[in-house]
Amino acid sequence: MRIARVIGKVTLNRRLPDVEIGPLLIVQPANRGTLAGANDGSDESVVMFDPLGAREGMHVGLVEGREAAMPFWPRKVPFDAYCGCILDTVNFQPVLPVTEVE
Repeated sequence: MRIARVIGKVTLNRRLPDVEIGPLLIVQPANRGTLAGANDGSDESVVMFDPLGAREGMHVGLVEGREAAMPFWPRKVPFDAYCGCILDTVNFQPVLPVTEVE
């Protein structure tokens, strides 16, 4: 599980019948730099299925890979990321100094 911040949502106008109905959010996975408040210039984003109701700006626990499809077992679903939890607070104190990437 990784920590990620919700930065947007996906709206579909069509879907396959086998795809579970639910919100799809765009999240940006965090690393030690972003958790420490430094801007690391990361532009990685992931589309995540969210059954919990996370909103933009919230931090969530992002589950990826095969584990993301396990809540739907035995059905097969095409999800690579799943919202496992919504984090109220993130208290990160880096041991090593964090430098900003330019």
